[in-house]
Amino acid sequence: MQSDKKDKLFKSALHEQKGVNSPKSLSSNAAKTIKENRQKQPSVHELVSGITSKNITALSRAITLVESTNPLHTKKANDIITQCLPYANNSVRIGITGVPGVGKSTFIEAFGLHLTAIGKKVAVLAVDPSSSLSKGSILGDKTRMEDLVKHENAFIRPSPSGNSLGGVARKTRETIILCEAAGYDVIIIETVGVGQSETAVHSMVDFFLLLKLAGAGDELQGIKRGIIEMADAIVINKADGDNIKAAKTAKVEFNRALHLYPSKDSKWSPKVTLCSALKREGINDVWNLIEEYVKTMTTSNYFENNRTQQNKFWLLQTIEDRLKSNFYNTSNIKEELESQIKLVKAGKTTPFAAAEYILNL
Repeated sequence: MQSDKKDKLFKSALHEQKGVNSPKSLSSNAAKTIKENRQKQPSVHELVSGITSKNITALSRAITLVESTNPLHTKKANDIITQCLPYANNSVRIGITGVPGVGKSTFIEAFGLHLTAIGKKVAVLAVDPSSSLSKGSILGDKTRMEDLVKHENAFIRPSPSGNSLGGVARKTRETIILCEAAGYDVIIIETVGVGQSETAVHSMVDFFLLLKLAGAGDELQGIKRGIIEMADAIVINKADGDNIKAAKTAKVEFNRALHLYPSKDSKWSPKVTLCSALKREGINDVWNLIEEYVKTMTTSNYFENNRTQQNKFWLLQTIEDRLKSNFYNTSNIKEELESQIKLVKAGKTTPFAAAEYILNL
């Protein structure tokens, strides 16, 4: 009977089996050193030195600190960013957005491979949507860009969107600085999808690219304000096979729609072009368009002025975020908020009166 119990326990999936032994080629001292190095927290100087010498591990660890909400990590992250600033601002920042299914990941991989082929170093900051229930993200962009991720001159960093505006990771702005300090001269920010809050992306990039589909009812969206207004270029993807005719028609429609908008502060006229990310066709035209934009905007000094305005925007945005965080984390506010929520639920006060009461504390 005792023997049967032992056999049953051994066959159970819950039974813990003996682990795999370390390979003979790895000594116990080496294994111990590797473990200690992983657990060791590098100093600010070590991380900055690693980033500026183009060490991917140092860059990744620094970005993790930047994304952390731990107050101890925030101080360290701020020191790293400050020391990396002299090495930043030497890239072209490109925001890429479009509806789900438009082929953003496929386009970015084709675009990134084209750029690395002509000697560019590319960093892709891909924002993955976070679940409103579990708060988790799949972070699968590296698997969708399997060729680009293996390239030595490419760096892909997926980040959860969390509760941030427009699906842009809360610390994407700081991450851009770190990537620039690491020598990446083209920074691509992929957003979750199209919406009014894509303004957040627009406020941190030099060139805003909108991906569209032909034959999906998208052409009519061209006459509406919003996302189209912010676009510096509209790229109609999947212009291949039987879809070429529809793509060409969509190009004409979008060009007509763009003429209805007032001119931009940059005096740049948004362009419409076709491409097939899957077949790697038309990608070079997109890059030529961006180069033309950068050259024109640099000559007119708009490029530099725009970045100055963006820095001002993010200064004010950071102050607002910090004030909001400090407000909700104050002990008496927490207590009174709970109390007022109960009163609102009981119908003894209105949300507006409760808010006024708390703000007057």
